[in-house]
Amino acid sequence: MATQTMIAEEYRHDAPPKAPTMRDMPMRDWPRERLKEQGAEALTNAELMAILFRTGLEGENALAMATRILAKYDGLPGMSHIGYPELISERGLSHAKACQILAGIELGKRVASVRNHDQAAIETPEDIANLVMAEMNGLEREHLRIILLNTKNRVVLIHNLYVGSVNAALVRPAEVFAEAVRWTCPAIAIVHNHPSGDPHPSDEDVAMMRQLIEAGKVLDIEVVDHVIIGRQTFVSMRGKGFAF
Repeated sequence: MATQTMIAEEYRHDAPPKAPTMRDMPMRDWPRERLKEQGAEALTNAELMAILFRTGLEGENALAMATRILAKYDGLPGMSHIGYPELISERGLSHAKACQILAGIELGKRVASVRNHDQAAIETPEDIANLVMAEMNGLEREHLRIILLNTKNRVVLIHNLYVGSVNAALVRPAEVFAEAVRWTCPAIAIVHNHPSGDPHPSDEDVAMMRQLIEAGKVLDIEVVDHVIIGRQTFVSMRGKGFAF
C-alpha cells in the first residue's frame, strides 16, 4: 500500500500543471482592466488581441492564445497579410473571433491611412509610399489609386480607381484624371500595388505611364510620380527613370 501511495504521489508531481485561466490572474493584470486604468497604448499586441478574443479555450486562456497566434505569423506585420481562411483554421478561433481580428486589423490600416494623408505634403517618393504602404502592401489584388495634390503639393484626396488587373489596356486616362479635373487639382501622383511583392514595373506599367503622362500634358495636370508598392518595399517610376 505504501509503495502504491508513493507511486501515486510521484505521478501527481510529474503531471503538467493546470494551465491558468484569466480568472487565476490578479484582476489588475487583466488586459481589459489594464486598458481601462492605463490606456490602450500601455498594452502589448497580445493583450490587445486577447481583448478581441474575449475568451480562450480549455487549457489556453485568451492571452496565451493571442501570444501563440502572433508568434506563428511573426507579429502584426505577418497578421496584416492573412485572411479569413487562415485564421479560421487556427485552434480556438471561431468565426466570430476571426472576423473580429480581421476587422481590427482593417480599422488599424484605415486609421493609419487617414493620419498619413491628412494634408500631408508630397516632396519625395518616400512620402507617397508612406501614405499608402500600411494599407496596400498586403492586398491580394491589384489596386490603382490616384493621389490628388494642390498647388503646394499637399494631399487633397486619395481616390481608389481600379481593383483587379492594372494595365495599359484597361486604364483609361479620362478616368485617371477625372477627379483631378473635378477638384481643380494641378497635379496627381499614381500608386498601385503588386500582390506578388515585387515592385519592379512591368512593360505594361511603363506603357501605361507614357500614355498618362501625355494625357496629363494635354490637360495641364502634372503626373509627379507613379509609385509601385510591393511587400514592405516600393519603386518610384520617376526615380528609376521609367517612362518619365
